[in-house]
Amino acid sequence: MNHWILVPIILPSLAAPLIVFAARGDIVLQRCFSLASTAGMLGVSIFLLAQAIGGPPQLYELSNWQAPFGIVMVLDRLSAMMVTLTSLLALLVLLYAINAWDARGKHFHALFQFQLMGLAGAFLTGDLFNLFVFFEVLLIASYGLMLHGAGAERLNAGFQYVTINLAGSTLFLIAVGTIYAVTGTVNMADLAVRVPLVPEADQALLRVGALLLLIVFGVKGALVPLHFWLPRTYAAASAPVAALFAIMTKVGAYSIIRVFTLIFGEGAGEVAWLAQPWLISAALVTMTLGMIGVVAARSLRWLICFATVASMGTLLAAVGVFSTDAIAGGLYYLLHSTLIVAALFLIADQVAQRRGGHQDSLVTGGPYPQMGLLAAFFFLAAIAMVGMPPLSGFVGKLLILDGVRTTSYGPWIWVVVLSTSVLALRVCARAGSQLFWKPSALQNREAVAPPAAIMPLMAIALLLSAIVALTAFSGPVTAFLSVTAEQLMDPRDYIAAVLGPQAVPAAGL
Repeated sequence: MNHWILVPIILPSLAAPLIVFAARGDIVLQRCFSLASTAGMLGVSIFLLAQAIGGPPQLYELSNWQAPFGIVMVLDRLSAMMVTLTSLLALLVLLYAINAWDARGKHFHALFQFQLMGLAGAFLTGDLFNLFVFFEVLLIASYGLMLHGAGAERLNAGFQYVTINLAGSTLFLIAVGTIYAVTGTVNMADLAVRVPLVPEADQALLRVGALLLLIVFGVKGALVPLHFWLPRTYAAASAPVAALFAIMTKVGAYSIIRVFTLIFGEGAGEVAWLAQPWLISAALVTMTLGMIGVVAARSLRWLICFATVASMGTLLAAVGVFSTDAIAGGLYYLLHSTLIVAALFLIADQVAQRRGGHQDSLVTGGPYPQMGLLAAFFFLAAIAMVGMPPLSGFVGKLLILDGVRTTSYGPWIWVVVLSTSVLALRVCARAGSQLFWKPSALQNREAVAPPAAIMPLMAIALLLSAIVALTAFSGPVTAFLSVTAEQLMDPRDYIAAVLGPQAVPAAGL
């Protein structure tokens, strides 16, 4: 067995209690432990990604209990990519946080590591119930991170965040129980074999369980009408926490991709592609309402929050088509949107720190320190977010539009994606004018002194460099994602890795 598969889960799970018990009163030592753990997780993730590229899915059976009876972890191209993306984002966000944000409350680094443990587990598990368990781990850690730094606004937003996610967790447990009741298993590969064999009398119950899962994942992915928690939560969270949360919505998207291609995909019989009409309709509305929120935003942070909602609509519209080309384009857009949302939250924080009383409000104020550098950062980030050439946002949207072009949903997706992109361009131009262009013409200077540390600016620069690299290497990345999408749409290798080659004919694939 490949024991390295467990390392992205074990490493942060060991680092978190070590930070609490051995470095509770020493912030410098906490930072060292946290940085070492996250950097190690990134190194192992890259190693696992190379293994996933070079071969079929790999299985790890905890305590050597065979599937479907034991707990299993499965490494394939998608899970390896998601763990690597999480590790990279976490390391860059941590570089930003150690400037001062981590010292504004207790146990930031321990919670940060538990969050990474939950994220890695959610991406690697091959078991539906353990997906629920890891969801709870990352959500409990996110509750603490959300409230880090205290404040009335953060507390109110945190209460809403906790409430909606507890409701989602309850539905998740009900959905898993319902599916187990009609199939007798929660192992995802085993479910792919057993779902087509469910008797007709139990088909309605199976549909209920599947749609409940879609609702739960829609909550995590901020899909309309379950999106309302996200803008207020992300706007109230501290900047590095909001940047890390850029990957949180992708857990919902990942879960939809995994469950509704593997379990309820082509071989699922009566419930094949059950999610498609619901998912695409909700995604198109999500794009539209998210962009309306962007237009109405009166601060840069709120603009980014609603842009995050709109980006999830774009991603899930591509996923909902459930074709190889569309999913490949959606996965490219997933990489892009995660990195650009994180970069924009950090840029907004740096702007707010330098504008005195104006913070990040979209109103004209006086010039402020390092305005030119932040303007350059925002210019690159805005181009990428809107989807203007030549950066990765343009490539991602182009791949999505090409992937859905020949489908019946294609015209609707084209209209909504293109129209929302035009609106985003107008809004970002207005925001840039208010924040960076008009202030240079004013004489009054009401700015505050910028922070002395260079690390936050370096973290932003590295995130934007990752966007540039994603654009420059779009050819190899797209080739990797195309094979990943093919592996998702034809899950025989996944089922064979977990249950053995003999299980594939029983799956009807």
